Amino acid sequence: MLRTVIATTAVLGLAAGCAPDTSAPVKIRALVLSSNGQYVPEEVELKTIADVVGLSGSVADLHGGARIVYDSNDQDLANATTPEAFVNALIKGEGRDVTASYISQDDVLWPADFHTWNMVTTYYNLERAFDYFHDVTNIPTADFKKPVKTYYFPDFTITDISRDALKDNALYFSAMESFLVLPFDELQRAPLAINAGVITHEYSHRIFNLKVYAGQAFPLALSTWAAVGGPSQGANILKSFDEGLADLHAYGATCRTKNGCDTRFLSTSFEGPDYGSIPADRDLAKADRCMDASLRDSIRGDSLDQFTGKEYRVGTLLASALYQAGEATGQRDILLRSIVTAYSDSSTTTPGLLQLTQQYLADQTKFDLAVASSAIISHITDLRLKEAVCNELMDHLQIPRDLLVGTTNPNLCPPSAAGGTTCPRLSVD
Repeated sequence: MLRTVIATTAVLGLAAGCAPDTSAPVKIRALVLSSNGQYVPEEVELKTIADVVGLSGSVADLHGGARIVYDSNDQDLANATTPEAFVNALIKGEGRDVTASYISQDDVLWPADFHTWNMVTTYYNLERAFDYFHDVTNIPTADFKKPVKTYYFPDFTITDISRDALKDNALYFSAMESFLVLPFDELQRAPLAINAGVITHEYSHRIFNLKVYAGQAFPLALSTWAAVGGPSQGANILKSFDEGLADLHAYGATCRTKNGCDTRFLSTSFEGPDYGSIPADRDLAKADRCMDASLRDSIRGDSLDQFTGKEYRVGTLLASALYQAGEATGQRDILLRSIVTAYSDSSTTTPGLLQLTQQYLADQTKFDLAVASSAIISHITDLRLKEAVCNELMDHLQIPRDLLVGTTNPNLCPPSAAGGTTCPRLSVD
C-alpha cells in the first residue's frame, strides 16, 4: 500500500527533474504521519543536510548496499582485539554512498522513486530525533559527536540465528556506532524507518550509549556483568532502563508533532493480528502495570541471555511509571531533561548511572532497582515532581520505600513519598 501511495503522488503534475540545490535548509517532501493515522507526503525542511543526493549531513550519513555478517565461528571476529578490528570483521561488503533522485516543483524537491522517499524520511526522522534531544533534553551539539553512519537496506545476517538476512527492523548497533535500517517485508503499512517514534527510540539507544556507557562499542558494565555467566542483575537492569527510557523519549518526541503526544506510537507499524498486542503492551498510558514476583526474580536470578525479552516488560514498567508522574504534575519536559542529566554526573552527591555502574562494577548485586532509580530521582529538583516519581516507582516497580526514603542521601525521596496504591505490595525477601 505504501509503495502505491508513493508512486501515485510522485507523478502528479511535477516538473522535469533538475540538479537539486544541496545547501541547507532544503524544502523537500517526506512521509509524515497525518491526523487520520496515515503516512502522507508533506513538505518539510532538512536543516542539517549537506548533500541531498548522498543524504549526508551533520546528523547522519546514509550508506547503502553493505553486507554485514555476525558469525560466532568467524575467526576474524574471534581474533579482533579492538572495536575497529571487530567492525572490519563484521563488514563483508563495504557498500556505497546512496544516490537519491528528485523532481523539483516550485523550489520543493519531490523524491522520484520509492527508495528516495524512504531515505529522505529516514534522514528527516533522524534529524527530528536529534532536535528532540538537543532542544528538549538540552544535550549540547558537541556531545552528539560525528554524524551517525546509517546503513540503508544492508544485508545483515546473524548466522547463529539464521542464514537469512534480517528484515523489518531498525536498530542502533553500538559495536559499529551506526544505525541499521533493514529492508522491510511484512511491515508494509509503515516500515520502521518511516515511523518517527521508532527512530527516536533507536536514537535514544545511541544517547544512552554515549552517556551511560561513555560511548563504548562494548559497554564495560554490560560486558563485565554478563561475563559471569550466572545471575546478572546489574546487566538486566541496565538493559531494562535502556529500553524503557527509549520508549519514554520516543513518546516525548511525539509531543513536538502537530498531532500531539502519542503513547501508542508503535501502533502505526505493528498493526494487525500478526503482531499480537505489542502496541498495547508498550502503551505508556496504561496505569495498572505492576511488578510481579516472577519478573522480580528474573531480574535477580537470570543471566543476561535468559533475561532476553524481559527487558521490555521491566522497561515498560519504568517508562509508564515515569510517564504517570510527569503527566500528573504537568512537568513532562522537566522530567525528560532530568532523566538525561542523570545518565552521567560525576558529582559525589548526585552520581549518574554511568558513575553508579562504575561504583558497583565488582559487585552487580548492589546495583539494584533502587540504586538505578536513585540516579533519576536525585536529578529532579522540583519537590512535587520528585514526590510523584518516587510514589510511582515504589508502586509499579515495587521498590521498598525504606530504600529511597530515610536514607543518608537528602537528594532522594522526601518523607512525604509513601508509594502508590495501584499495585499489591510484594513481600520483601
